[in-house]
Amino acid sequence: MSTSTSQEWAVVGGGVLGLTLAWRLAQRGHAVTVFERAPQLGGLASAWQLGDVTWDRHYHVTLLSDAHTRGLLRELRLEHEMEWVITKTGFFTDGRLHSMSNNLEFLLFPPLRLVDKLRLGLTIAGAARRTDWKRLENIRVEDFLRRWSGDRTFERIWKPLLRAKLGDRYTEASAAFIWATIARMYAARRGGHKTEMFGYVPGGYARVFERFGERLADAGVDVQLNADVAAVERDGAKHVVRMADGTRHTFDKVIVTTAAPVAAKLCASLSAPERDRLAAVDYHGIVCASVLLERPLADYYVTNLTDDWVPFTGVIEMTALVDRAEFGGRSLVYLPKYTAPGDPFTKLDDAEVEDRFLGALERMYPHFHRSQVAAFRVSRVRYVFPVPTLGYSQRVPPMRTSVPGLYTVNSSQIVNGTLNVNETVLLAERAAAELFG
Repeated sequence: MSTSTSQEWAVVGGGVLGLTLAWRLAQRGHAVTVFERAPQLGGLASAWQLGDVTWDRHYHVTLLSDAHTRGLLRELRLEHEMEWVITKTGFFTDGRLHSMSNNLEFLLFPPLRLVDKLRLGLTIAGAARRTDWKRLENIRVEDFLRRWSGDRTFERIWKPLLRAKLGDRYTEASAAFIWATIARMYAARRGGHKTEMFGYVPGGYARVFERFGERLADAGVDVQLNADVAAVERDGAKHVVRMADGTRHTFDKVIVTTAAPVAAKLCASLSAPERDRLAAVDYHGIVCASVLLERPLADYYVTNLTDDWVPFTGVIEMTALVDRAEFGGRSLVYLPKYTAPGDPFTKLDDAEVEDRFLGALERMYPHFHRSQVAAFRVSRVRYVFPVPTLGYSQRVPPMRTSVPGLYTVNSSQIVNGTLNVNETVLLAERAAAELFG
């Protein structure tokens, strides 16, 4: 219901971030319009069609400790439907697949000596207990890990994992990156749980965003899909959202939730230094294949890779978590390849990506043959997460701009965590508190 202080707001971007902000604005009595370029809601968390299955375009999971995601799902009346599962973790190293799902398997892990394992365990446990992430962001992640885990463990384990996520930019990344990764996984244990369970909503994020869209509509939010915003311009005391087809919409205030470099291009009324600061945020992208298989590869939710001949950077077997009935009794596997700007891999067509990825799977899993593939589809995203370089928090673009009523809220402002749905919801809550109380 509108109040005497109600204003007309536009939110550019219909992902988790934009929708949560629109929801909070509507709860405060404002008139809100959401512009989403894609034909469906969700952004990086959106769903798509894979053969005859509708499921998430990229892999997502909710942890017991993801309080912000669970809180939002509770508001959407979906949390009570969640399924919770204890999963297993695999490691593919030296051409062999190993389980690393409990303490005994960790102690028996062949690539490392006992002293290496002890130091690795102490590194993880120590990082999980630390809270001084600001100090860590001034220490190179390589220096930190070599110091605590040793050179052998760094070369055998940490370096391949860092390169899988960051490519050669890992040499510029801060120790806060590994701290944030470990801290999220161990948050539940700090809260008293013996193990971290993974959860999902039946129907995946397609169901989540269907419900989110319904709740926003009930709140009076105007959600416009296939709405390609070309620019956000100042017009006196108002703001004009100009569409690619030339139509114009006027608002009192606008929040742009696109990736920082995209926001720099859209927000024409920003000063040159503001646009430069947004454009300077260095993002990593992804080429991610969804593969629907007639039978499972293994029983690990995540298989980490240390062999550099493998063309993807991990194997995520969603059906080690999600009931296979969701996929008609088949198995859904994600094969991500994180990419830096200019990576030649991003230029490969889908057929070549499929050939390389399936060839690698055939080498890794002797029982697998590409004839077992029911569907294969490739997603490409240019801007996924900022590279967590040294001193990154000092260069983060502010949410408030020099233009009254124009705000930029995006993943570049996640400074002490890794990009995931929980951190995105938290960012939206922080922005709501800071920008409209």
